[in-house]
Amino acid sequence: MPPDDDLQQSDLFVASSGRTRRDAPSHGPLADRLRPRTFEEFVGQAHVLGEGQALRRAIETDRVPSLILWGPPGSGKTTLAHIIAQTTQAAFVAFSAVVSGVPELRAVIKDAAQRRRMNDQATILFVDEIHRFNKAQQDAFLPHVERGDIILIGATTQNPSFEIIAPLLSRALVVTLHALDDDAMGVILDRAMTDAARGMGASGVVLADEARQFLIRYGNGDARAMLTALEYAVRQAGASRGRPVTVTRDHLERMLRQRVRYDKDGEEHYNVISAYIKSLRDSDADGALYWLARMLEGGEDPKFIARRMVIFASEDVGVAESMAVVVAVAIFHAVELVGLPEAQINLAHGTAYLASCPKSRAAWAGLIESRKDARAFGNLPVPLHLRNAVTALMADMGYGKGYRNVHDDPGARAEQTHVPPELERKKYYRP
Repeated sequence: MPPDDDLQQSDLFVASSGRTRRDAPSHGPLADRLRPRTFEEFVGQAHVLGEGQALRRAIETDRVPSLILWGPPGSGKTTLAHIIAQTTQAAFVAFSAVVSGVPELRAVIKDAAQRRRMNDQATILFVDEIHRFNKAQQDAFLPHVERGDIILIGATTQNPSFEIIAPLLSRALVVTLHALDDDAMGVILDRAMTDAARGMGASGVVLADEARQFLIRYGNGDARAMLTALEYAVRQAGASRGRPVTVTRDHLERMLRQRVRYDKDGEEHYNVISAYIKSLRDSDADGALYWLARMLEGGEDPKFIARRMVIFASEDVGVAESMAVVVAVAIFHAVELVGLPEAQINLAHGTAYLASCPKSRAAWAGLIESRKDARAFGNLPVPLHLRNAVTALMADMGYGKGYRNVHDDPGARAEQTHVPPELERKKYYRP
């Protein structure tokens, strides 16, 4: 399955009666030329589009509900939208949230209502990068989705739970597309190399087995990235006069740098930092170093990682090794002072150290529990013996009366209370 790419619009097009505006031109990008036009050409996502799956039946019977297509780049979101356009009898309107706004949306909805009224024809509105619309802009869809003026299909790489407003989510089916596995990527790559009309079959270029595996790994589940790299490699190979040229792994390694999927602003950001913290918590230095490498390769801000180390040092290591927070703060300052690339050494040092430390959440857990009581009991008065009598009037009112200084009276430690009477039996700190 060739991957998604940004819709070529100005940035808007309309297609009717199950026909797209145009076929991919022979001179277009390889990923666009190879875009599947039918379910039979579609590779991957069998969990939602396999034979007999509910969504596929809905599309084939022209009963498409509003959809939110959620998946990583190159997983087939835009491709699926194009197949829906080919398969259904609805008018198909597509625009990108990157360049289009509410004024364009109003015009589309006006046309959709008129189309429904005059021809009883549904309109599918495909919104690429729908998460780029803010909450107020997303609100504009609601009444028209409810009335059935439009069937909304939104595509996003971001977690809809965070990026799509709840009323819109409740009116749409969230379809999760996965990064393509190696087998699916291999099918797409082989199709690209053998298809003479739409792919590279007539190029005179042969792909060595190791080069094939390299491209699959380079794509990292993103078919568009893999096909773009293939097209670049084939052009650089420069086959001529019908003489075949073999692209080897060495050629590819010189031209391409291994990609690591990591969206600093998206869900993968939170997934990877979560895996990093959990590895530290479980004292797995190997796992933590791997996730650290993933963040660094993906371009994460090293200060963000260092700040999380400082938090972790108190939250998870805590009193089991109180020097941990001192080391973590020192790592943060080192990162500020040194900068990348050398700061990677400091981050690795801090990661290995924190993973190796004993762990205790006693202090943090105690605060969490005590805050529950602080909220539940409200502003309980401070016992008089714990108050400072800084004036004669306060002393007359009993401030400080009965207080026993532990330096002068060692027995005070066990016999003197330090909380309001309502909480005397409470225990927060459990080392």
